[in-house]
Amino acid sequence: MTNICILGGGGFVGRNLASQLARSGYHVTVPTRQRQRIKDLLVLPGVEVVEADIHDSATLEQLIADQDTAINLVGILHGSRKAFERAHVELPVKIMDACQVNGVRRFLHMSALGADTHSKSVYQQTKGEGEQRVLSAAKSLDITIFRPSVIFGPGDSFLNLFADLLKLAPVVPLANGRALFQPVHVTDVARAFALAIDDPATFGQAYDLCGPQVYSLQELVRIVADTLGLKRTVIPLNPSLSLLFARLMELKPGKKLMTRDNHYAMQVDNVCTEGFPARFGQPAPLEANLGYLFGDGIKGRYDLFREAAGR
Repeated sequence: MTNICILGGGGFVGRNLASQLARSGYHVTVPTRQRQRIKDLLVLPGVEVVEADIHDSATLEQLIADQDTAINLVGILHGSRKAFERAHVELPVKIMDACQVNGVRRFLHMSALGADTHSKSVYQQTKGEGEQRVLSAAKSLDITIFRPSVIFGPGDSFLNLFADLLKLAPVVPLANGRALFQPVHVTDVARAFALAIDDPATFGQAYDLCGPQVYSLQELVRIVADTLGLKRTVIPLNPSLSLLFARLMELKPGKKLMTRDNHYAMQVDNVCTEGFPARFGQPAPLEANLGYLFGDGIKGRYDLFREAAGR
């Protein structure tokens, strides 16, 4: 397994995975709509960035033609039902079709903890349907599925979002403050994918990926505030106000802080029933790995250097 194509390789997890695989000697192909948007990957030896529309079946067949493994990390958190279905259901099927046309058996797929076709959240519904479609191909492809909880680390859009909010306001209204999460570090998620590639024992398996500790959303926000040395008042909203808050944020133009679909997803605890799979190592604790929240400060740079060193 020397040639690997990462669909979604320019995203949060994808960048980390591409870097890990390049250091291990793999040749990695990362398709993207705009090459310059992921120019940081261009300097990595063994990583080839190509401009391509991955939703086009013919293009996918060309991308997969010379590969040994295809990895799908594509996912969206906001959008219409059509957009969710396109990203979470239709695309995995197109990738698997391209694999079968080219005789590529190895396929790793990013699902999500809480994926459920019966969920009220369209995100979780479509993640669940996509996962079912992938599993249905397990007889013709060597499939491995990963379901991570919320992922944190340098460049995340979760804890960094709360850090930005806490820096702006002394009082923070918090929807769904009692929702439970088990955050997992981006390096641990990427390592699980990397180690699974050549491991036949992972074929046909689906793994939940979580960190070592469960937190409520309110606890996570307070940890971020404490890390940054900010004294803030966090006001948890009840379920009715949480839904109203989500609706108001949905109407806000530009980048969405929260939507009703996010609200519905948080009605189910995002935690693992078992620990992090031992075959993929030990997960990093959250509170010891938050230096990146300082951005360009000394602690933030130290955390990034440690990431690059694999420590």
